[in-house]
Amino acid sequence: MAAFEVRGGRKLHGEIIPQGAKNEALQILCAVLLSPEPVTISNVPNIRDVNKLIELLRDLGVKVGQLAPDTYIFQAEDVRLDYLDTPEFVAQARELRGSVMILGPLLARYGRAQLPKPGGDKIGRRPLDTHFIGLEKLGAQLTLEGTDFYRLHVPKGKLHGASMLLDEASVTGTANILMAAVLAEGTTSIYNAACEPYLQQLCRMLVRMGAKIQGIGSNLLTIEGVANLGGTDHRMLPDMIEIGSFIGLAAMTGSEITIKGCQIPELGIIPDTFRKLGIELEFRGDDIYIPAQEHYQIGTYLDGSILTVSDHTWPGFTPDLLSIILVVATQARGTVLIHQKMFESRLFFVDKLIDMGAQIILCDPHRATVIGLDRHKMLNGITMTSPDIRAGVALLIAALSAEGTSKILNVEQIDRGYQNIDERLNALGADIRRV
Repeated sequence: MAAFEVRGGRKLHGEIIPQGAKNEALQILCAVLLSPEPVTISNVPNIRDVNKLIELLRDLGVKVGQLAPDTYIFQAEDVRLDYLDTPEFVAQARELRGSVMILGPLLARYGRAQLPKPGGDKIGRRPLDTHFIGLEKLGAQLTLEGTDFYRLHVPKGKLHGASMLLDEASVTGTANILMAAVLAEGTTSIYNAACEPYLQQLCRMLVRMGAKIQGIGSNLLTIEGVANLGGTDHRMLPDMIEIGSFIGLAAMTGSEITIKGCQIPELGIIPDTFRKLGIELEFRGDDIYIPAQEHYQIGTYLDGSILTVSDHTWPGFTPDLLSIILVVATQARGTVLIHQKMFESRLFFVDKLIDMGAQIILCDPHRATVIGLDRHKMLNGITMTSPDIRAGVALLIAALSAEGTSKILNVEQIDRGYQNIDERLNALGADIRRV
């Protein structure tokens, strides 16, 4: 198990380029299964989860070529469905939450698919019902073996369009149903569809491949099925979660950082949410400049009441950045209530911050009140374990701001979502050693 040794208290300075978007990559890569023609994808992040999915696709028979460090060409001309029946596939799929999104493409093109319960972050209940209910409405038949193995097939040979109202605006659920619907017979309407920028990217890519999709960017998608899809070129967005992490890092460490090529219009309310914590940031073209700040003041509501920052489906604030908001608030002036609505285990890293000296009250599994220290008392370095991707980076930010040396165990969790994070931050002046 790898670990980071972090010497804190250093101010960082310079420019950093965000990686390609992890959450977009997992959708886009599964979409290559929809066509026998070549699909070229650029700005692919070099992270564990994405690399594992590429390996899975290769083992399924997809031809994979690497044209540049961040550019791949895929051709799913001869998919090996028999690989789905192997222990190797089961082991691969169990390790990766994103593997669930192969179901829609395989059903649409081949009429059958199967999957063990996929892995991913342990952040609370993450049921897959939305995926399966939607696929069943399109004509798939689900057989559940035990509690953790799913088999799907299309009895009539071809999926058919349907009108459906999703029980939740699941991003991966919407993506899975969408990828199945583009090759189904007839018209599909998906109400309460997720509309995140990454899903919009998937829609635009599918349209370039020949799909017919209306309502892109809204919560109502209408898909007219087509007989087949062709190839295309696609470039992924920069990772909004990494951009938010760098904004928080700059504020927490009092550093001057410029984040390059942010695709600012796609960030939604992320910049304004950090501004609510008193963090100064400036848009310079498509770059975000964060000046060094000695202090930052948490805002209040107009009536003077304590600010609440909560997550919500897009265009609300993404739950993946609440861990960053929480840790950054520990050195702000003022108090904020963090309300994690969507996952009940995502705040279970705050005990590590309390051990470092932060003033946090964990009200319940979903809410934490943070009383900022305003740098009157710095956090102290400790040994801790990264429980998931986002909490791991939040703890890394805390360690970089702390006095003394911290050790973060299980950094493979961080590697799942952040590309060479230690090397990239060391280039800005951090002191992180992988051991």
